[in-house]
Amino acid sequence: MNVPETDNVLPHSSSPLEQDFLIKNILLTHDPDGCFLDSELLLCAMENIMSHTTSEIRVPDLHFEAMARKNVCDIEVVGSQEPLGLTIHKISREILCKCSVEGDSHTRTMVLFDMLRNYRWDAKVVLVLTAFATCYGQLWLLMQPCPVNPLAVLIAMLKQLPSNFSTLRPRFKALSLLAKAMVDVAKCIIKFESLPIKDVKLDKETMTVTKSQIYLSAYWVIKSTLTCSSQIRDLTAMKLEQIIHRSNLACYKPLMFSEFHFRHSSSVTIAAWELLSLVYKLGRICSQLRWQVDVCHQQIETKLHQKLLDLSKETQVDNQEVLRMLFALTDDMPLIDCSSQKKLGVSELKNKVVICMVSKPEPLPIEELLFLVQQTYDHPYHNKLERSYAIVWVPIPSSDTWTEAEERSFDFLCNSLPWYSVRQPWLLCSAVVTFIKQKWNFKDEPIMVVLDSQGKVTNSNAIDMALIWGDRAYPFSAEVETKLWEEEKWNLQFMIDEIDSLLTKLVHEGRNLCIYGSQNLDWIWEFNSKMKEIKKAGLQLEMAYVGKRNPSEHERNVLATIDLEKLSGSLSFTKIHLFWRRLENMRRSILRLGKTANTDHILGEVAALLDMDDENGQGWAVMGSGSSMEIVRLQGARLMDCFNLFSVWGKNVGKLGLVGAVKSAFEPPALPGHRCQSRVRPFAEGLIDETEVCNECKRPMEKFVLYKCDTKE
Repeated sequence: MNVPETDNVLPHSSSPLEQDFLIKNILLTHDPDGCFLDSELLLCAMENIMSHTTSEIRVPDLHFEAMARKNVCDIEVVGSQEPLGLTIHKISREILCKCSVEGDSHTRTMVLFDMLRNYRWDAKVVLVLTAFATCYGQLWLLMQPCPVNPLAVLIAMLKQLPSNFSTLRPRFKALSLLAKAMVDVAKCIIKFESLPIKDVKLDKETMTVTKSQIYLSAYWVIKSTLTCSSQIRDLTAMKLEQIIHRSNLACYKPLMFSEFHFRHSSSVTIAAWELLSLVYKLGRICSQLRWQVDVCHQQIETKLHQKLLDLSKETQVDNQEVLRMLFALTDDMPLIDCSSQKKLGVSELKNKVVICMVSKPEPLPIEELLFLVQQTYDHPYHNKLERSYAIVWVPIPSSDTWTEAEERSFDFLCNSLPWYSVRQPWLLCSAVVTFIKQKWNFKDEPIMVVLDSQGKVTNSNAIDMALIWGDRAYPFSAEVETKLWEEEKWNLQFMIDEIDSLLTKLVHEGRNLCIYGSQNLDWIWEFNSKMKEIKKAGLQLEMAYVGKRNPSEHERNVLATIDLEKLSGSLSFTKIHLFWRRLENMRRSILRLGKTANTDHILGEVAALLDMDDENGQGWAVMGSGSSMEIVRLQGARLMDCFNLFSVWGKNVGKLGLVGAVKSAFEPPALPGHRCQSRVRPFAEGLIDETEVCNECKRPMEKFVLYKCDTKE
């Protein structure tokens, strides 16, 4: 980076002593009261006004206009009793009326500084620029041609404004250039004010130099605004000879026209040069300030990244300092409650478990996103937790800049989800984004990083836990994840969970259930025909089609056929996707604990389901009942053979249960040398009719009656 040439900012104050004196006078007018104004958003509204004045006829962009109106409606001065509109009106009146007749430009500039004493430096500048833009916009409305705005033409006639402004084009061009120069300086001031200098201290010398430039830059922007406003006032109160110019000047003497034309051209040229000299001055000011702010930004990036690393290693009293480092870098209200659109500070999260959901602006497919909401905020356990935790959405774009599509996605979801969100994620400090990518290992897939009430990371990614158990996984730590898997049992109740209310009801009632999948409609029809024959023979069994992993449009057609021909029950297309996604979450969660399919029973079953292919168009099925751990999984021709042997095993269903009966008839015999471990049960009424199943071979065990001699005399 090249250091810009140094130059005195004040044309009539070349000595550092005079600049110091001016800075002291400016600081005497500065007394902020803690009010907050979203300066960047207001500056965007100001730029939007100025963009309408670049041409006489403008084709509106309806989406842009709607977004602009929404953004303007969202702007308010937090902590102030005075509405923003009234504040802007007072400044407009000051710069157009009172300041136009009282004292020189310096005196009038200091009056405005005093008027804005309670605001931050960026707010002072942007409020004055907005007041100028409204005045300039009103003038431009009166200059509109009749086809565009006939009302403006009528008002312009009453004010006796000229109908032809062609001779004033250099003046308007200079005004536009100066407005852009002032906006550029304002953006530098906003960037500096958004730096987290409260939490990350700059070098003393760097801070002193930068702040001095901020004060002088604000002075020259406000002073330049007064110059622009005085020219606007001149344009809206033209003198008599300018009114005559609006009429047919050919009827006047040639000498009179020549004299007027010379005087008029000279005044326009002088006014334009006055504005252009300020454009040049503000350009130099902006160049110096931009370089200085970049120096501050680089220092803060380095220090902030190191501080985040240090905080992650230290034990904190609460989570406030960590959250301030992550989010509160631009203002004191960095978050928003998506449900109510209320702006929030990080103090709202004190003493809570905070789950940072880091993702792209489009986090998940909509069905998965809704399921995640169901598993958290709509979960039966949620009310029991009494708001003990909060999810904060931290959207990070794919590149360094936000695209229009990403902004639209964020805006939609930020108004739809029940979570908290970073209110203006594009303002996140790049050091924070780098920390999240490097330390939290965020790439493209969404992650849910869990911070406990002290701000310590207790789980690097709890998204699998949330989708598997929902709020039952609170407080979502890695230790809780391990404990949940140790206690979990593999059964249909866990497999189905709350994905489908009807299936969940059947499972809770302990009904026999068969879930199956295939892409072959002929096989599905044959399979269901066989099942209907078996059910007519007395087998109580509910059927549900669950499709396949990564369902496509073909599954939609299969579902439509199943529904039309009333072959069996089925999950909807969305729920099929969720069913398989949840199995993927299970496998990923267990693998993260270091388990393998050979050492963990649930992982083996999950992996077998996920890896189950539709072999030669032949489907598969899983059968079980309720919360029983007895589950049988069959595939392809083996599955059809099983149901062809119903006459063999069907009579044992009452004694062994569905799964036990199927296994007794269909599974291969026990290995040579296997002997079932004997069990001795005390006599009880009805015990002789019960059937015991071997834990290893899953086959019925023979019953023997043992008699014990009575040794009593």
